Amino acid sequence: MTVLAIDAGTTGVTALVVTSEGLIAAKGYQEFSQHFPQPGWVEHSPEEIWQATLESTRTCLKAWGGDPATLAGLGITNQRETVLLWDRETLGSPRRAIVWQDRRTADICERLKAEGHEPRVAELTGLRLDPYFSGTKLAWLAEHEPNTWALVESGRYAVGTVDSYLVARMTRGTWHITDVSNASRTLLFDLAKGEWSDELCTLFGVPRDALPQVVDNWGELARTDPRSFLDLDLPVAGIAGDQQSALFGQTCFDVGDSKCTYGTGSFILTNTGSSLERSDAGLLSTAAWRSPGGDLTYALEGAIFVTGAAVQWLRDGLQIVGTAAETAAIAATVESSDGVVFVPALTGLGAPHWDPRARGTILGLTRGTTRAHLVRATLEAITFEVRDVIDTMPALTSMAVDGGAAANDLLCQLQADLLGVPVQRPQIVETTALGAAFMAGLGTGVWESTDDLRSSWQLDRSFSPDPAAQERTAAAYALWQKGVERAKAWA
Repeated sequence: MTVLAIDAGTTGVTALVVTSEGLIAAKGYQEFSQHFPQPGWVEHSPEEIWQATLESTRTCLKAWGGDPATLAGLGITNQRETVLLWDRETLGSPRRAIVWQDRRTADICERLKAEGHEPRVAELTGLRLDPYFSGTKLAWLAEHEPNTWALVESGRYAVGTVDSYLVARMTRGTWHITDVSNASRTLLFDLAKGEWSDELCTLFGVPRDALPQVVDNWGELARTDPRSFLDLDLPVAGIAGDQQSALFGQTCFDVGDSKCTYGTGSFILTNTGSSLERSDAGLLSTAAWRSPGGDLTYALEGAIFVTGAAVQWLRDGLQIVGTAAETAAIAATVESSDGVVFVPALTGLGAPHWDPRARGTILGLTRGTTRAHLVRATLEAITFEVRDVIDTMPALTSMAVDGGAAANDLLCQLQADLLGVPVQRPQIVETTALGAAFMAGLGTGVWESTDDLRSSWQLDRSFSPDPAAQERTAAAYALWQKGVERAKAWA
């Protein structure tokens, strides 16, 4: 038996066919455009996300060559916190989506903080008042686009995250749903009760009726309409936000299991089980998943906004590398960054600093600086950002990594040297999509329990810390921390 998984990420959509052995039988991928209408603003076209979903799925199924009738179900995972509006009847969107990286709501956050709302918001949601989260984006729409928002209030437009939108498109608008992991990132969800909060909806001015129904993470949640979705008649049997899905794909089912995903940003999650843990050090409390029996699993999360996106910026913005894959070879041509520090606060700083007004900063340039130094400084910056978060967590004995940049051997070795613990890379680094596949398989009986999934995790390589490099990395990290302070409060 096989399942189809769709990973609707920040820069593109990946589709996988996954076998009952947990192996990838076929893959498709399609990028979509990034829109930057003003400094600090990031938007996506919902229609482009949908077309990328269709194209990546079409490519995947063609590469697979199997009978679609043998697919047991569909799992969806997605970039979180990004908000979309769409017409419930036509499914067209009146405006572009506001992306999780977008910083336009910094003033709204500051106003709500000044009014004394943050402690109560944090108590209910496990989050903080930051432009990262969905609720402030919806409040901005209500303030700045009243004509559009009036149609939300009238019930004509639906509100949701990317998973909700994709389900609506796949089902011809029959279902309006989301899961607990996505709901818990909106600032509108009562984390302890596991449901939308009327108090928070009132605070942010969001009609509760516009929001999707919150469902479990696996089971028969919806069903695709063949007329809309490539002639596929499948149960939507798994849904999760990308980072929770990666935690699931890494089979981090026990309390204390942790992973780091190197994607557009980087996200370190630790499973805290049924206990809703709180952090005073800049970590977020979040829902990990909810089983069909209603058991809610929580996690602590350190969210870093820009890591892989910094490499993409080197490629597309500065155009000093041709592909992300070549950064390891370029960076390896120099032994160090030679004092160059890059703080990739291109959309502000996330955990543990939480400064939406920080901006990207490059320091230490000399006439001897080359692109190799800047590329190496970028890879080092990714590891430094992860170290910032890890230092706020309980001591690790090792760290499982995944995501596209995890394929970069130099990055993994630099991370191990900096953390002083082994960095373990699985054979399948597409663990975000794999997690969605696992959930869909659980929801359709491909796997009976999470215990059946553990044997699918296979180690590709373990990167051990190099004691000889630790003094150098410690000095570089200290320099990085000085750079972070200079990047703060810039905008």
